[in-house]
Amino acid sequence: MNRIMPLDLETKPVRFSNRTETVDEHWLMYHAHQGCELLYIFEGEGSITVEGVTYPLRPGTLVCFQPYQLHKVEVPSRPNGTYIRSNLTFDPRFMEAYAAPFPKLHAFARRLWKGVLVRQVFDLAGDDRIPALFADFGKSQEVWGEGATDEEALHVLAVLRYLQLYVFPAEDAVPPDRADKTASHAETMLDWVESRFREPFVLETMANDCHLSPFHVSRLFKSLVGKTISDYIAARRVREACELLARTDRTTREIGIEVGALGASYFCQMFKKHKGVTPQAYRTMVRRAYER
Repeated sequence: MNRIMPLDLETKPVRFSNRTETVDEHWLMYHAHQGCELLYIFEGEGSITVEGVTYPLRPGTLVCFQPYQLHKVEVPSRPNGTYIRSNLTFDPRFMEAYAAPFPKLHAFARRLWKGVLVRQVFDLAGDDRIPALFADFGKSQEVWGEGATDEEALHVLAVLRYLQLYVFPAEDAVPPDRADKTASHAETMLDWVESRFREPFVLETMANDCHLSPFHVSRLFKSLVGKTISDYIAARRVREACELLARTDRTTREIGIEVGALGASYFCQMFKKHKGVTPQAYRTMVRRAYER
């Protein structure tokens, strides 16, 4: 199975299923869709592949998939084998208004939506907070049913807050006396990239705008984000291109120009390096999925 899944997130911006169970079946899903997806594993063993890297799937695994990101989940069939998971998928555009009153949470939500995540697979075995949040979500749905968008949005905010505080800490490995200042630098740099990634990148311009030296910007960005600035911008451009390929009829040349003033040949090489397929092949997968 290899497809872009056309979820109806326009009329139903939040989809949640708690403790879905599959028994004695080889489970294989290889797809992408336009929403942010959180997958938590209660029972089962197999593998998860995202961005070309394969991770073990086992109880306690939490995975965050970004919009239009191809991913494969496979759980081989075993005698009396059970695969139990909870799945939360939401339209990040829908969550913008609900997260806006909370600046740090809003910035974090946009990072999950549009940023380049260094880690997407987490071992949370022994931490019962995410199962408790999902259990509460499921109980609430039993009371007010699916489609109660305000109530669902509040539950999504609670899950995002948990991720922000305990799964994606902004100040990993930063001494407490430097945490606030370092986090501020990180937010400034990531905001700068988000607003300027479509333009040709000039390190000196970024350094001046962030009030840091070019050397300090490069070193600090790599230590905080786990990627060089150039690699991060390339990945961000590819993520933007995936959405444009999926949602518009613009040509490869036009998309290359829009996401970074890139020539068609260079853009295609960069896209294939990150996604493993050409832009046109990616778009074909999208169109075939929607035709089905």
